[in-house]
Amino acid sequence: MDYELIVVGAGSAWLPAGMYASRYKIHNVVIGAQPGGALATSHKVENWPWVISASGKEIMDSFKEQAELSGSDILQDTVDSINQIDGGFCIKTTNKEFTTRFVILATWNTYRKLWIPGEQEFLGKWVSYCATCDGMFFKGRDIAIVGWGNTALTEALYLSELCNRVYIVHRKDTFRAEDIWLDQVKKKENIELVLKEEVDHIEWSMFLEKAVLKSGRELKIDGFFVAIGSDPSINLVSHMNPKVDDENCLVVDKRQATSIPGLYAAWDVTTNSNKFKQTIMSAAEGCLAADSIHEDILRG
Repeated sequence: MDYELIVVGAGSAWLPAGMYASRYKIHNVVIGAQPGGALATSHKVENWPWVISASGKEIMDSFKEQAELSGSDILQDTVDSINQIDGGFCIKTTNKEFTTRFVILATWNTYRKLWIPGEQEFLGKWVSYCATCDGMFFKGRDIAIVGWGNTALTEALYLSELCNRVYIVHRKDTFRAEDIWLDQVKKKENIELVLKEEVDHIEWSMFLEKAVLKSGRELKIDGFFVAIGSDPSINLVSHMNPKVDDENCLVVDKRQATSIPGLYAAWDVTTNSNKFKQTIMSAAEGCLAADSIHEDILRG
């Protein structure tokens, strides 16, 4: 085998996994097309322990440096396929091919997008897909959130404790959420339900100014949140038919092991950590996966 372990990705679960694997003297390589993963694109992070405020790139650069200093190989490349072979796996990237005994799949969820003008241009500034991550940046301001399920309503409730006014925009007049969340939303004086409406685009000058609805109505806002769901990125292993839940997340045990022998998983695509999609949780899952693989190696 070329490596004992290959970690697929280079972000907040992948790099700690590589670091811990290296500390256990496990020959490993971390492969990812985007060094630092999605977090590296964040304008500012203020919920990572010991760091009061820093850009996502600064935090992920430190992750990468620590993994390299621990002994991990870091390869910037795209993984095209993962296939089972006798005693392990064969991983093909755009430029190379490797064999390994163990794999940690630590890919992120792909957030569903509205695909409206301004959404991608302002991502990481005034547009967010995670209220827990970015809500504090809009304290005392007016924001809009688009969505219709439990995530949208619970994030709106969280934002209502921080923001001056919260608009929930939904194209229908009924929600796919539990009644308990809808009842709480309706009791909040600073939450307004904007029903049977869709956002056409968002506008800005120096800062975000407004969301323009297809009806012509304008919402004066400082921040824009999208909460219409996400899809776990497990296409690299789906052909192995691993066990998944009803949201297509990989079912893992307390050791981060999937139903496929030798295949571990961490971060957004797993059923662990109560699906609390935060950097600190993904880092912990990556470390735990590496520790579990070390135990497997010791057992022979």
